[in-house]
Amino acid sequence: MSEIRLHEGELNVMELLWSNKVLAAKDISKIIKEYIGWEKNTTYTVIKRLIDKGAIKREDPGFLCRATISKRTVQNIETKALLNKLYNGSLSTFLTDYLKNQDLSQAEIMELERIISEQRF
Repeated sequence: MSEIRLHEGELNVMELLWSNKVLAAKDISKIIKEYIGWEKNTTYTVIKRLIDKGAIKREDPGFLCRATISKRTVQNIETKALLNKLYNGSLSTFLTDYLKNQDLSQAEIMELERIISEQRF
């Protein structure tokens, strides 16, 4: 299976499923309308696209939707795509540029040092 790329609208639906595990499409539509303002047809179109991509599985009865891809997996795919797009895939270049412009606390520095030391072994 190829990597599933999701756009912002699709991520809105996925966040609901990651939080709730299983939701009926009609409930997704109600929640999305309340928080984002989408009409039912828009939400159903996005749900269908997510099913077609393999990110959601539909179960009957009740058009129940369940995520088939984890949030962590999507985060990893999107992070890799961003690194490729903006930093030629170089994690070290990204980290160097990013960290130079951050005001890190001592606790954050210690956590980064811990992560790096774990990677050495």
